[in-house]
This record gives sequence, C-alpha cells and structure tokens, in this order.
Amino acid sequence: MKNISIVILIIIFSTSVFAGGPWPQQKGKGYFKLSEWWIVFDQHYTDQGLIDPNVTTGIFNTSLYAEYGITNRLTAQFNGALVSRNYMNNLRSNTTKEIIVAGEAINRLGDIDVSLKYGLTKPGSKIPVALTLTLGLPTGTPSAGTLNNLQTGDGEFNQILQIDAGKGFSIGKSSAYVSGYAGINNRTNQFSEEFRYGGEIGLGLAKNKLWLAAKLQAVESFKNGATAETVSSTSIFANNSEFTSLGLEANLYVTKKLGLSVGAAGAFRGEIIAAAPSYSVGVFVDLSR
Repeated sequence: MKNISIVILIIIFSTSVFAGGPWPQQKGKGYFKLSEWWIVFDQHYTDQGLIDPNVTTGIFNTSLYAEYGITNRLTAQFNGALVSRNYMNNLRSNTTKEIIVAGEAINRLGDIDVSLKYGLTKPGSKIPVALTLTLGLPTGTPSAGTLNNLQTGDGEFNQILQIDAGKGFSIGKSSAYVSGYAGINNRTNQFSEEFRYGGEIGLGLAKNKLWLAAKLQAVESFKNGATAETVSSTSIFANNSEFTSLGLEANLYVTKKLGLSVGAAGAFRGEIIAAAPSYSVGVFVDLSR
C-alpha cells in the first residue's frame, strides 16, 4: 500500500463562492455553512505522478465554515471538520483472496483552521486585495488503526499567509466575478512547506438566486521535510503531496439568506494523492444580504 494517501481538500472545496476571496465581510455581517464532504478511492497518484491501485479507502467530513466581520476590513474565519470518518475496506491477498488486514474505521474530530482576513484596499475598490493569515490547529487524530494509517488530522501545526485579489463585473444582466490567490504554507513536525495558488470565476443567474463557479486549485510542495522513511507515506496525510485540481460548484438561494450548495472537484495531476473526485453538499446562511 505504498504511497496510499490523500490531501484533505475540505478547506478548498467546502466554502461557498460567496465566502472567501478578497472580499471581507462588513462589520457585524456573516456567512455560515454546514456541509458534508467525501471522497472514496481505490487508486492513487504515486510520488512519480503515476496511478497505482490501493485498498478502497474513504473519508467523510461534516464541517462548519463561518465568517464574521469584526470591522469593514477585518474578518474572522473558522473552518473545521466537526466529525471526520475515515475507513479502509478489507485488504485481501491477490492470490488466495484471504483477508490480510481486516477493514477498520474511526470517527473523530478533524483538524480546525482559524483565520483573520484583512482588506488591504478600502471597501468598494475596483480591484479589492486582501491578506489572510490562517492557523491550522492539529485537533484531529494523527494515528489510529492496526496499521496506524487511519487519521482525521496530520498532527502538525501550520501557518498559511495568503493574498487574494479579484473583481466583480456584469455580463449582460448577470453579475459575475473573478478572483485569484497565492500563498505560502509553513508546516511543522517535519512536513514540507507548500506554495498554494488558484483562481475562480463565478456567474450569478436568476437575479442572483443561483450562482455557478469554476475553480482551479494547486499545491506545490517544497519537498524540504522528512522523507518517507521517517514520516509514513501510507497515511491519509502523507508528506510532499502535490496536486492541480478543477472544481465546479452551484449555490442556490432558497430564501433571501438561506441556500443550498453542491460541488465536485478532482485532481488531474498529483503526487501522493487520491486519484478520484471529491463531492460536497451543504446548507448556508448568508447574513450579508
């Protein structure tokens, strides 16, 4: 099962098109989302970028994402997996079909991110720019199960400094936006630092009751941490993971402030990451409207 692993993409794919980006919340306004994100995979990208099979593995995260405007330029953010389920099916011999390792599962608290976003430009700027500091708290379980490869967290405290820029505009009678970001993820516990970047484009339809978004996300490892010999590469939080991914998301306002969202994303290039798509569904409350 060498190099069987996934990167938990809940941070990237669970947030709504209306949250995040270079737009801080107004003072006293907020955005809250409860979502379910999952991925089930039986193959993975190796450290050479090739695809190999593995025992069927899955993870399901029930997560809460929240934003609240402290001032018109400073927003507090919370993103955490309140319940994380990680399982592996039976590992069987390819010749005798006998069970080598019985399937297992854990249900624990996942990792939590807390952030502060500051608008570098004044509210209403034509091209808003924001700086975000995120602290990744190791609240998940880093090791469990017979093979110690069932996890809901990587056991390391990380800090991400990210800059976002974007622009809102109109296409006919429809509202639209485009945004991009770049950031550095400083990691501890012998994990490699990372460079993160991506972009997003969104379109509002039906008088902005329906929003559609396409997202490009990428993580490049500096590969300056421990090697596979000192940090297990058979866990779901392996070191030196990389990927480039495309995702789609739809958000529908059922009422003025309450809405539903669905999304899907998958890596088309990767190293030490699952070769399967992830999915998400959620309900949100938008108090900024």
